[in-house]
Amino acid sequence: MKLSPTQNMTLLVTTEHPEGEHRDIARQIMAYEHVHAEQVGFVQKPESPDADISLRMAGGEFCGNACMALAALTVAEEGPHAGDPVDVVLEASGTEDLVVCRVVKRSAEYVCELAMPVPRAVERSALTDDVGSGSAFVRYDDSLHVVIETGRLDRATREKAQLLAARLGEAWNVSLVGVMLYNPDSGRLTPLVHVPLLGSMVWERGCGSGTASLGAYLAWKNNTSVATSVIQPGGVMKVAADYARGGLAGIKVEGGVRIVAEGRAYLQQAA
Repeated sequence: MKLSPTQNMTLLVTTEHPEGEHRDIARQIMAYEHVHAEQVGFVQKPESPDADISLRMAGGEFCGNACMALAALTVAEEGPHAGDPVDVVLEASGTEDLVVCRVVKRSAEYVCELAMPVPRAVERSALTDDVGSGSAFVRYDDSLHVVIETGRLDRATREKAQLLAARLGEAWNVSLVGVMLYNPDSGRLTPLVHVPLLGSMVWERGCGSGTASLGAYLAWKNNTSVATSVIQPGGVMKVAADYARGGLAGIKVEGGVRIVAEGRAYLQQAA
């Protein structure tokens, strides 16, 4: 299944494959000359009796947009709900906690609100001074995001961001590194996502996890709860970060998901 959560093109593989094959399958079908997408997730049966469905990303990372895509697909396969909200409970790679996504069908789009994992820490970083200012690490159990305030999106800035992502991927034992270039004047976010296991480096059209990290950063920076719209290359997402008693108490992101295509992908067997 090919889905578009804020144009962050996502492939969900619904047939079962051994986990050891996920990386090779993902590399093939993500390619421009194949089905082509920014990320690949594998749909599995949940282990927890409290979960409706399970998602494992090809690199073992947590992905908010892929969770919303799978929640939308789950609701679509259940049949029409007459615009009523439906809660889908997911197991997801990259987090030990179940995540809940509320889905509402609106015309050809599914509007999804996802409760995101709360970062372990938000802390200022000086490693990104050559890319932008006002930067911070947003650290999760299995991923690292860097939010960098900058009004520049030229080639040099993008190259520096990619070098930073690669360097952090080598230095940190995490499944995903995100470099989030944020322009506070326009409210625009340009997300770069690096999955070390896949060797992928993608300037995404939209990033749910990056949107959540931006919300966490803004709440931490301003020492208050935040609710805002975030403009990204593929469209607008919303984030709400609750900040209470000096810390983050919860983060939710909202975005639209469209189901684009369904079919069979043919793989080249490794020699």
